[in-house]
Amino acid sequence: MSEYQCYEFQAVDRPLSNADRQVLRGLSSRARITATSFTNFYEWGDFRGDPDELMARWFDLHLYFANWGSRRLMIKLPAKLVDRDRIGTFLAATDDVMLEDAGENVVISISRDELELEYLDDEDSGWLAALGPLRADLLAGDLRLFYLTWLMAVEVDAIEPDAPEPMPGIGPLTEALEAFAAFFGIDHDLVQAAAERSAATAPDGPSPDMARRVVAAMSDAEKTGLLMRVFSGEPNMSAELRARIRERLEAETTISPGALRTAADLQARAEEIRLARERAEAELAEKQRRLQAEAEEKARDVRVEALRQRGENVWEEVEIEIGRRNPAGYDKAAALLSDLLALAEKRGAIEEFHVRLQSIRERHAGKGRFLERLAMLG
Repeated sequence: MSEYQCYEFQAVDRPLSNADRQVLRGLSSRARITATSFTNFYEWGDFRGDPDELMARWFDLHLYFANWGSRRLMIKLPAKLVDRDRIGTFLAATDDVMLEDAGENVVISISRDELELEYLDDEDSGWLAALGPLRADLLAGDLRLFYLTWLMAVEVDAIEPDAPEPMPGIGPLTEALEAFAAFFGIDHDLVQAAAERSAATAPDGPSPDMARRVVAAMSDAEKTGLLMRVFSGEPNMSAELRARIRERLEAETTISPGALRTAADLQARAEEIRLARERAEAELAEKQRRLQAEAEEKARDVRVEALRQRGENVWEEVEIEIGRRNPAGYDKAAALLSDLLALAEKRGAIEEFHVRLQSIRERHAGKGRFLERLAMLG
């Protein structure tokens, strides 16, 4: 298998100018560049640019994957909207996630290497579109993405078994969170175990009534400051307000340590889910096998009845097919003989069948490929 790499970048808050695109074109003559994106695939060679620099200067999202198992996702957020202390509770035990300052922004970099996952190619370029909503979720204060990175650490035993989960749960999962878990190869059963409980705040954010109560409690100065920033056209104001409301509602929610599951609890539950899933899959496979066998038996009954009505002509057809001296003819002759065996069993004429079969074997002893096909007939 040849090498394969994908680099994809997306600008969200500010589109690329013509000058920006000219600079980017200097990094690659083959890249697909638009006012909001830069995409390139490599089957040989490598990208001349530095993803960290491109993120710091132009882009808000970056995705990278290679067919040898490397995966990376980068998300840029305004630094003033990033609570490093809060995020740090998720990241203390993992080396897969890095937070880097980039001027007035923070770039979150999540990576995993040597993953044994399904091969990706340029037909899988929809990954960034699937993962892109995670940025808006983070801006709105939804940190469940970092719970998934904590599960990545649980998978490699970087988390102590008795360590509590960083939030009460992550269910129900959004499509973007499911895509993240799939892209980074997080154990599906472990993710399902975590998602059996919900986070303290509803995943879709606070309800209008809850938001109205929080806004009503804000000081006039805070409200005026927010409105003036909206008037000035500052980006991400809706997301920032949602994040503030979510944070204050979560502060009102007291979670006792006993309500949090440990890493060992989640792994044990994941094993239960895996066993139940495998049982269900085995039962379904057995049911499908049974139905297929019944369908094949009915089809054979129809064929055998047709053979009975044709009588000796079938044996003549067997000889004709053998005489073709090609794989298709041998297959057809063997299939006819198999049905003739079934007919003989129904009529109680097994001995007669084997006498005629032995005669065929002797007459065509030099046709090794054909004789191989008769092994199942006894």
